[in-house]
Amino acid sequence: MKFRMVHQNFNVADLNTSLEFYEKALGLREKRRKTAEDGSFILAYLTNGDEDFELELTWLKDHPQKYDLGDEEFHLAFHVDDFEEAHKLHEQMGCICFENHAMGIYFIQDPDGYWLEIIPERR
Repeated sequence: MKFRMVHQNFNVADLNTSLEFYEKALGLREKRRKTAEDGSFILAYLTNGDEDFELELTWLKDHPQKYDLGDEEFHLAFHVDDFEEAHKLHEQMGCICFENHAMGIYFIQDPDGYWLEIIPERR
């Protein structure tokens, strides 16, 4: 028996703002979308185009406010091939929320408060 990761879900308050953030900050683009017939939800699946794994952004019509993320003890991690350039971009965007210089990593925060870990590729 073999399992394969398919996607990670984040619920978002403003889908367009989140789509813009993920494209600018991480180069993720919408691959496909599912919209409820009654307009109650939209699922947007983002990908970098190189991998099968997707980030699913869920927008719910009846939940326009930000989500309570509790203690924010979870995150999604990304390797980046040009760590310094990524850091410069995220610094300009004002989305860096935590840096761990000892480990050589940092975190950015999306418009809904989700943390995303940025890790340099080690060669």
